[in-house]
Amino acid sequence: MKKIIMISSLLSGVIAFAQGTQKTDTLKVQSIKEVTLTKKVFKKLSDRFVYDISASPIAKGNTAFGLLKETPLVSSTDDKTLKIAGKSNAVIYINGRPTQMDADGLEQFLKNMPAENIQRIEVITMPGSEFKVESTDGIINIILKKKTTDGLNGNLRFVNEQNYFNATGAGVSLNYRKEKLGISGNVNTNENIEYKYYILNNGNKDAENRSVGSMSDPNKNLGGYLNIDYQLNDKSSLALTYNSRANRSYDSTIDLFNTTTSLLTDQTQYSLTKSSENARSYNNSVNLNYELKTDSLGSKLNLNAAGLLFRRFQTSTNFTYGSDINQNQISQSLKIMQVQPQIINNFSATADYVQKFKKDLTIAVGGNFNKTSTDNDTQYNAFDFRTQTSESKPNRFLYDENIYGAYLTIEKSFSPKFSGKIGARYELTQSEGNSDNAEDERLRSIKRNYNQLLPYLSVNYAINKDNNISYAFSSRIKRPNFWELNPVKTLLTEFNYTQNNPFVKASSVYKQEFTYMYKNSYFLILNHAFVKDNITEVPLQGVINGVNQVRYIRTNFGNNQEYSAMLGMQKSFFKGYLSTNFNAGIQHNRNNGSLNQDPITGDIFPLYENQRNSTSFTVQTNNNIQLDKKKTWFLGINYFYIDKQTVELGELDKIMSLDFTVKKVWNNWTFSVDLDDVLNTQLISVTDYQKNGNYNNISQDRYTRSVKLTMVYNFGNQKVKKVRDIDSADKDIKNRTR
Repeated sequence: MKKIIMISSLLSGVIAFAQGTQKTDTLKVQSIKEVTLTKKVFKKLSDRFVYDISASPIAKGNTAFGLLKETPLVSSTDDKTLKIAGKSNAVIYINGRPTQMDADGLEQFLKNMPAENIQRIEVITMPGSEFKVESTDGIINIILKKKTTDGLNGNLRFVNEQNYFNATGAGVSLNYRKEKLGISGNVNTNENIEYKYYILNNGNKDAENRSVGSMSDPNKNLGGYLNIDYQLNDKSSLALTYNSRANRSYDSTIDLFNTTTSLLTDQTQYSLTKSSENARSYNNSVNLNYELKTDSLGSKLNLNAAGLLFRRFQTSTNFTYGSDINQNQISQSLKIMQVQPQIINNFSATADYVQKFKKDLTIAVGGNFNKTSTDNDTQYNAFDFRTQTSESKPNRFLYDENIYGAYLTIEKSFSPKFSGKIGARYELTQSEGNSDNAEDERLRSIKRNYNQLLPYLSVNYAINKDNNISYAFSSRIKRPNFWELNPVKTLLTEFNYTQNNPFVKASSVYKQEFTYMYKNSYFLILNHAFVKDNITEVPLQGVINGVNQVRYIRTNFGNNQEYSAMLGMQKSFFKGYLSTNFNAGIQHNRNNGSLNQDPITGDIFPLYENQRNSTSFTVQTNNNIQLDKKKTWFLGINYFYIDKQTVELGELDKIMSLDFTVKKVWNNWTFSVDLDDVLNTQLISVTDYQKNGNYNNISQDRYTRSVKLTMVYNFGNQKVKKVRDIDSADKDIKNRTR
């Protein structure tokens, strides 16, 4: 049900432009003098932006997720995923190390992490070769406060949110330190029902189809983590991290009323599609970390070994009924039952060594190995009541993948004003997919072996105390998610469905970025990205076996380019009573892709092409107002606007949102009320018209207007030293599990 149609995930990437680490101490670069903004500092270092909020009252009672949404260049339009300006995804690091969770677990982790524990946030728009990130991913590195006192502290959080349905959540976080031993943990749970309303129109000169209805997806989540860190001696430490998350989504439903009109015969048929789904998933991972400091300059060796077990069990039933114009059910036409499990096992290992020299020179080398096996034993059974015929298509898809990687980076500070970094990453991928019951011989065994050298370059020049410029070039590859490779289809209606594709290959991304910073308050970012063999979803539409169909195919769809320019400001006014984060940008997209064949069935459709260009304008602003001298009352006003722009599925209409937050700090308690999308303007509309006469329009209401009440209670010794957060060898694999 979560992947019934990939509009939401596509749009989260589309609107990334409007949103907006590891080696903090690996290069001694003199940055521009910091400018204090009411105990907040925003500055540009050689390869990252730094937002210091260590003493900010805005952090009081907030979460890491809420704080990140107010960080310059970072925001969220769905309250689930975080975006960096010009990036389709933000990879989260803690104290320079990647986090341990999949996307859903990470969301819950950040929404339960107390913001009071954060020292600063680093935004890396162009990660260096030492980072294992893909495609256009950027990095958000959360640096936690380092405290000195032993003891116990914690945080309790309660949340209630009302939009279309009511949602609740609660969590507890604990931190304990005694001499050389540190233990931290978290348990959180939430329950919600995701509700969406669809209007789907497609057709051509001969026929037109219209489907109208809703999707309801209940979710119950239980998750948590445990970190155990022990300092062996002054130079070495050992740590173990365990993460777990369980999700249950039972009784998910889709109810659609379908109207099919033949323009040749002027006949109209009506039908009802009723789908139900039960799914549950489990994600468990463990990571063992060893760190050794080799000298007094900060040189160190870091070793990791990790294991990941991911399980998802999903069953769905799709019914089609004949009906009249008033949606009265007449007769049953079709019943389709599907079983779509996904099992992922992964072992990962990394080794990183950083050598520092006295003359501001740093050399880093490292390597990684990932071994992943997936098992998808899919069952498909259909019975057509119109012809009294049945069809069974079982298929077990096995996929094995090995990734070998190595990198080398060299950083040098040539003067107090000028520094540079050069590096390269080499990756070798070996994969094989096998389908035991595939009718097409091509699907029986799909082997791929490819390697790529990925260079990186960055330079930074501080012209004077007020002006700083930097340039970076980066190259990355983007591998498909594991579920995208499983050759199954997920039904929306009988003739409208999504189709995964085992023939999808990795895409390549080449990016360059120029940044100008003035007085640590104003910045200009110019960006260009070229994507080769872009992985996306393509709507193929045409008459197959006498019936007009729409199939959303996951595939490589040509090349595209993106040019963008963004002006931004992070500044405080009126003696700190008003803090403003403002971004305004323009983006130009150039698309070049075409497709006319279903890669799984071989069916030929009228050509679908997207060779259009678009230019769009975006605005985003976050404002925090201190309402009293004691710093106990605060008002937040946030707004974003995204102009019309061309995406893979067509032209995305403008979208915007206005949000308010009122917060009260009372001793150890913090109370806040959030009003999100108060104007109800986060409505999704995509329109596409092809030269051959085909059209496909999609409208979606996600019911994002909501009211949320949050209560937070902090207890214990607030001077507890944070447990050392542990590197994970399998972070990049987890990102591909959904």
